Amino acid sequence: MPSSNYFDLFGLEAKFQIDLSALETKYRAVQSASHPDRFVNATPAEKVVAMQAATSANEAYQRLKQPTLRAAYLVELNGINLSTESSQTMPADFLMQQMEWREAVEDNVNNLSGLHHLLKTVKQEGLHLQQQLTELIDHQKNWQQGANTVRKLQFIDKLREEINRKIEVLED
Repeated sequence: MPSSNYFDLFGLEAKFQIDLSALETKYRAVQSASHPDRFVNATPAEKVVAMQAATSANEAYQRLKQPTLRAAYLVELNGINLSTESSQTMPADFLMQQMEWREAVEDNVNNLSGLHHLLKTVKQEGLHLQQQLTELIDHQKNWQQGANTVRKLQFIDKLREEINRKIEVLED
């Protein structure tokens, strides 16, 4: 694993299950240390370094605070490129579940309570996958299975966004 990564930036252990309040506290400290007001009398080069530090901290915080992005980052840190390995086939049962959820979205496109129920189901599946990631990444260090689970969670996230958009349309 590289010696400098997003977890190192905030002094956190590189694992899936992190303390989000500690992450936020450490993020604010890093942001404060690189705030432009602290560099009013600095050289142009020092100002650039401070701006880069603030940008890096923001990018790191955004990636670590979101479970799917954090899990993807961890498997990438451990040698698995999710973008080049996306052609891996998903298990048949998950593919069937995807099709069922997609059909349910279409079947409930004008049914607000049906979409809310589906959203609840999909959120529960996302939480279940996050629990699996804690086991696979933090305990077993099984990066390949972790990557497969990240791909499932990425699908879940996209589906949740789609359902939320449909709910917003119906609620307007």
